[in-house]
Amino acid sequence: MTEPRRTLTDARRWTAIGTDLVLEAVASLGRTGYLVPSTLPGWTRAHVTAHLAANAEALGNLVHWAATGEPTPMYASPEERTAGIERGCALPAARLTSRLRHSCDALEERMDRLTEAQWRREVVTAQGRTVPATELPWMRAREVCVHAVDLATGLSFADLPADFLAALCDDVAAKRAAADGPAVLLRASDTGAEWRLPGTGEPTLLTAPLPELAAYLTGRDPGPRTADGSPAPALAAWL
Repeated sequence: MTEPRRTLTDARRWTAIGTDLVLEAVASLGRTGYLVPSTLPGWTRAHVTAHLAANAEALGNLVHWAATGEPTPMYASPEERTAGIERGCALPAARLTSRLRHSCDALEERMDRLTEAQWRREVVTAQGRTVPATELPWMRAREVCVHAVDLATGLSFADLPADFLAALCDDVAAKRAAADGPAVLLRASDTGAEWRLPGTGEPTLLTAPLPELAAYLTGRDPGPRTADGSPAPALAAWL
């Protein structure tokens, strides 16, 4: 597998951009606006917002781990993670927005204080992966950028930075390549970049602009049509 085409500085920048997009998207939402369905099945905008707030707090636990060496899991349990999102959904609109803003600010402040040595310290994610703390900003960038679109307030993948989308495709394609699925060759018509999913069967070539490929790989879109007009192969859930 090739090395990621991203740096810690990239990930911090994308996190800041995605956070601004999310906060702008929810800034004017009242209770009615929060109850509108998101693009995620079964989740309203309130669910997405509560999840983003809880995720910032959970990543803050890993930043604490990196800073102190004290093992601090993201969540006490999967059940507590789910319960926390539901509690967030029940908050009044103004409090939910405030919680999101506060959690975003607190995470950035904690990351700002990490030293070079602390950034290199290994932590364990909620999925059980052992990673250096330098991966945390990338994990947050994915959350805020992709969920900014999921909030369904008018943003699309075309509103996200092109270099972020390329890094996202790298990340998702690598994960999908390690699992069962259809063989697909994705080619970005606007950048020339390619990603290969070495699954079963003859590879299907999909050519489309980078934002469309990112939306397809992350399960947000059924994907572009092939050259003969056939639908793109269905992909399993990303996360």
